[in-house]
Amino acid sequence: MKRFFYGVIVLIFATLFSTTGCTEKTGNKSDSICDSIYQDTLGTDTLETLLEETAVPKSADGLFDDFFFNFAANRKLQLSRIVFPLPLNTFGTQSTISKEQWKPEHFFMRQGFYTQVAGSYDDLESNKNRNITVATVEKVLMPEHSVMQYIFQRTEGQWLLKEMRKQRLEENVNGEFYAFYNKFMRDSLFRQNALAENVEFSGPDPDDDFSRIEGTIMAEQFSMFVPEIPRGTIYNIIYGKQPSMGNQRILVLRGVSNGFEIEMIFTKQNGRFILTALNT
Repeated sequence: MKRFFYGVIVLIFATLFSTTGCTEKTGNKSDSICDSIYQDTLGTDTLETLLEETAVPKSADGLFDDFFFNFAANRKLQLSRIVFPLPLNTFGTQSTISKEQWKPEHFFMRQGFYTQVAGSYDDLESNKNRNITVATVEKVLMPEHSVMQYIFQRTEGQWLLKEMRKQRLEENVNGEFYAFYNKFMRDSLFRQNALAENVEFSGPDPDDDFSRIEGTIMAEQFSMFVPEIPRGTIYNIIYGKQPSMGNQRILVLRGVSNGFEIEMIFTKQNGRFILTALNT
C-alpha cells in the first residue's frame, strides 16, 4: 500500500495519530504488549468532518488500496459504495444488512497501522495490479477466534462492497497462521521458542542514513529490534483470488501516516511456524 495516500489526506492523518509508550514484560504467558501502536488524538466527529470535506480523487478507483483508504476514512463515500441490502454470511447462516443498520467502519484507521499477510513477495506486489476486479479485506478478530471478510468487486469502474462473511478462524485459509501469530504476539515464552536460532536481519544503518546493514540476530535479541507487536485485531487484504499458500508467510506491519515498517518472514518447519527473517 505504498501508494496508499494522497497529499491532503496524509497531512490530516499526520495530526491524528501519535506514538504511545509501551514496555514488554518477559517471562509471562500474557505479555503487556501494546494493543495499538498509535492512538487517535482527535474526536470522531471532527475526524469525519475533515475527511468528508476533502474531495475524493477520480483516480481513487484505479488501485484498490487508493479506493479503500478513502472508503475507510470517508463516511459519505462508504455509504455510496455499499450494495444494500448487503448479504452477510455468519458461520454459514445467511442474512442481510440494511442501509439503516450499517455503522461506519474505519477498519485500521484508528489503530494507525495495518498489516498484510502473504505467501510470497509476488503476492505482496499484487496490490499494484490495476486489473484485479475483486479484493477481500479480512478483519482478524483474535479474541473471538474469527475472521470477518469484506468482499469488494469493481463494477463499471467503481469498487463496491458487495458481501460480508464471518468465518471461524480454523475455516480461513490463513487460519493456522493467524492462530500461531495470536500466540506469538501474546506469549513471550512461546515467541522465544518460535524464533530461529539465528534470524536473518536487514535494517537501516544507525551510523549512515543512506545505508542498510545485513546479518543475523540471536533469538534473545528480537525484542531489541521489535519492541512493540500489535495484538488483538489485525487486517489482511487479498487482491484477486486467494493464492495458494505454501509453507511461508510474510507479515508486513506498516504505519498509516509515517515511515514505520517491519517485515517478518515465517517458515513452517517440522509442522510449526518459526520466524526466520526480520527486515525493518
